[in-house]
Amino acid sequence: MTRPIFTEAGLRAAIERELPGVRADLERLVRIPGIAFDGFDHSHVERSAEAVAELLRGCSLDVRIVRSGGQPAVIGRRAAPPGAPTVLLYAHHDVQPVGDISLWESDPFEPVERDGRLYGRGAADDKAGIMAHVAALRAFGDDLPVGVVLFIEGEEEYGSDSLERLLREHRDEIASDVIVIADSGNWDIGVPALTTSLRGIVNCFVEIRTLEHAIHSGMFGGAVPDALTALTRLLATLHDEHGDVAVDGLISRGGATVDYPEDRLRHESGLVDGVSFIGTGRLTDRIWTKPALAILAIDAPPTTGAPNALVPAAKAKLSVRLAPGDNPKQAYAALRSHLEKHAPWGTTAVVTIEHDGDPCVIDASGPYFDAARGAFEAAWDGVKPVDIGVGGSIPFIATFQEMFPAAAILVTGVEDPYARAHGPNESLHLGEFARVCLAETLLLAKVAEAAAADR
Repeated sequence: MTRPIFTEAGLRAAIERELPGVRADLERLVRIPGIAFDGFDHSHVERSAEAVAELLRGCSLDVRIVRSGGQPAVIGRRAAPPGAPTVLLYAHHDVQPVGDISLWESDPFEPVERDGRLYGRGAADDKAGIMAHVAALRAFGDDLPVGVVLFIEGEEEYGSDSLERLLREHRDEIASDVIVIADSGNWDIGVPALTTSLRGIVNCFVEIRTLEHAIHSGMFGGAVPDALTALTRLLATLHDEHGDVAVDGLISRGGATVDYPEDRLRHESGLVDGVSFIGTGRLTDRIWTKPALAILAIDAPPTTGAPNALVPAAKAKLSVRLAPGDNPKQAYAALRSHLEKHAPWGTTAVVTIEHDGDPCVIDASGPYFDAARGAFEAAWDGVKPVDIGVGGSIPFIATFQEMFPAAAILVTGVEDPYARAHGPNESLHLGEFARVCLAETLLLAKVAEAAAADR
């Protein structure tokens, strides 16, 4: 059997043909509020999985909805032509909660286009990732040059608790030569990127109790410590005067190959005028390869209606982003030791872990990475992709690395610096989405060419 010959012009035309339908299906997915967090209606996650399964069946894949004690994932498969490699395409169909609805300019689950961007929860993270995969499959039709396995997860935003079990249970089904993880982003609008490092994560709680019950702040204040003051003094020890993390035992690295202009980072982050950056070193090192520590929340009386009473107990949630190369278990031990050591005035800091995840570093060399760079450069009309780090975490990449050590892992995505994933008014740049769809289509063709050249 003679394999079809794919030209760049032909694949561009195929993507152009498929994009209207791809966008319509993306909007249908965005309308499903599939939130895997506790307290939400998980029937919508089921609906989301069914909708994804239907899309994959429409691409002539063998499809199953699977689970391992958590939310449903979707696996779709099509066998490789003789001698061709297999490519695993990952994305996730669950989304973040919307948060404060008053901060959204439109209904988060009714997609709306404004100024070339499609607004809606999950429009960028990560339902556009799913549809980029579908767009590539539709562009090839029955003439796919590689085998494909689509693994569309259903609880990534909630921590991927069951993902490792799913991967191990279905290891033989998903074994691949190339793994494309479409859950990251590009360096800028008009500048594609491959993500080659991600930070790890440790989330934990710290609680301090000073009193058996609340007491009069006037009668006892000045001699008896309250828990909220003690907690804030403890939290203040976590950073030095420059804003660098001051916890001994955490790994810190440098070596980012690109830098973030200060004015661009200030604009993209929405930093308020007059507020300085924190930390030392290059900005890309601070957000990609050095640890960061944020106080996410504090349990204490709200200001409205607070009595004049000393607070008996206070609790905070902390999130540490770990430099590539660090170990989450050791990092948690270092943080717990710091908190216990620095608890003021004889108090005891009770520290409990919520979850952790491994950082990762990817050796982005070899023919399949060359194929990806060539596909990106063509899709962005001659703009060469850059290698970037990401300050966020995708811990399961380490599981893929451990399970499939010979596979090339390509971390790509549809987001840009203005996507506001996880925040209000999340959006997708439609022009960049079209390029992502073309890039993935070209990538599959180039992977097949690279494998044929290697034989």
